[in-house]
Amino acid sequence: MNDNELKALISLLDDEDPEVVEHVEQRIRQIGGQMIPLLETEWEGSFNSALQKRIEELIHDLQYESVLERMRDWKNGGAMDLLEGLWIVATYQYPDLSLAKLRQDVEQLFYDVWVDFKADMHPDEQIKAMNTAFFSKLKFAPNTKHFHSPANSMINQVLETRRGNPITLCVLYMLIARRLNLPVYGVNLPNLFVLTYKNNGVQFYINVFNRGLVFTTKDIDQYIDQLNIQRLDAFYQPCTNTDIVRRVLRNLTLAFEKNGDTDRVQEVEKIMAAVRDEGDGLPLSDYTQR
Repeated sequence: MNDNELKALISLLDDEDPEVVEHVEQRIRQIGGQMIPLLETEWEGSFNSALQKRIEELIHDLQYESVLERMRDWKNGGAMDLLEGLWIVATYQYPDLSLAKLRQDVEQLFYDVWVDFKADMHPDEQIKAMNTAFFSKLKFAPNTKHFHSPANSMINQVLETRRGNPITLCVLYMLIARRLNLPVYGVNLPNLFVLTYKNNGVQFYINVFNRGLVFTTKDIDQYIDQLNIQRLDAFYQPCTNTDIVRRVLRNLTLAFEKNGDTDRVQEVEKIMAAVRDEGDGLPLSDYTQR
């Protein structure tokens, strides 16, 4: 169908016959995302509030289906690019967000750190330098005031405000560290997401939410024992990109639950299912905040 035919189809959304409207909505959903710009134009030119609401719902549904499709493609493609995964999550609320712009912003963070970084430092000194750059120079900090805000799970918002929850702060810290060739990876602890420095027999952990506090395996042992749960390898070793994105999505569902937004909870749960392997049993940490 050409643009004129598509516009004619959209005009029938205002038809008096409910069956015609239902058929038109189904056809628009079948056509997919290419309808969004035309629907937006129709919305802008309409003075009919009922029609505008119908168009808003259609646009939301089409954008949501695009998020689901992108997430499935990302996961099935190997989930190699963590920033892309976080971008897909953010497009749930910011559908026009540019991945290229995100990459540019993260690259600028890397350059801001790189100018003061020396690759031949001892691992402890490398992390001290990272902490100084991340928290003092770049001004990132925990969003303790609005900890349960959905914005904490949106990578673009964390970049803009320099405030986030444990996992989004860890992701940005890790993306910068990896560009500096530091062996830093995410670790799925219950109730808290942290990082590990792991290379050539050297391994320690970094609590980015606590301004880069360094801790050890024994500290994790004590932490798990205090929670009175079984020690799992997953609590000590690097997790996958899909693990990270799932946990970000889990935080987002909890944020919407706090707000009483059940529709969004259900939608985000479907996105989370798109990055879950069939038959997977979720680790305990996938059910927990932070």
